[in-house]
Amino acid sequence: MTHGMRTETHTPYLDGDRSWRDSATRHALLPLRVFLGVTFIYAGLDKLTNSAFMKGSGSGSIGEMMRNVRDSSAIPAMVDMALKNPVGFGYAIALGELAVGIGTLIGLFARLAALGGALISLSLWLTVSWASDPYYYGNDLAYLMAWLPLVLAGAATFSLDAALRARRRQRAAGYR
Repeated sequence: MTHGMRTETHTPYLDGDRSWRDSATRHALLPLRVFLGVTFIYAGLDKLTNSAFMKGSGSGSIGEMMRNVRDSSAIPAMVDMALKNPVGFGYAIALGELAVGIGTLIGLFARLAALGGALISLSLWLTVSWASDPYYYGNDLAYLMAWLPLVLAGAATFSLDAALRARRRQRAAGYR
């Protein structure tokens, strides 16, 4: 068995032994986090500022949309629950999207925010986009899958969660 000498073709990163590959790996979920955070903030604000959407009936309203998807959804009882108070449901979804988007973008309680985003996407997939044919035309399933890495990994870099972790480690090291 022969052992060859390994030569690296990349230059070390400035902060110690880390290579650019290590840095890229550490920051790999950042573009996904920014995309989902901005998208959900936009979606929440779009709903909150659209007067036609926040109505129980009429063209473009949350109520009309829910009535249109009721019979084609995977869980009609879920739609019926929303139809009991469509305006309240509309505000709940919009504020939920806003909270999820902000939490994801700034990385505060990032796993919890991602779980909220995944649950919103799951509920929209099971109701609004369930009947999309073929299934990949409904974007809610893709959003659900996009949230899962963030549920598992959280916000490792450029986040309030990471800053708080570093601060806790620093305090713990000071007490030794």
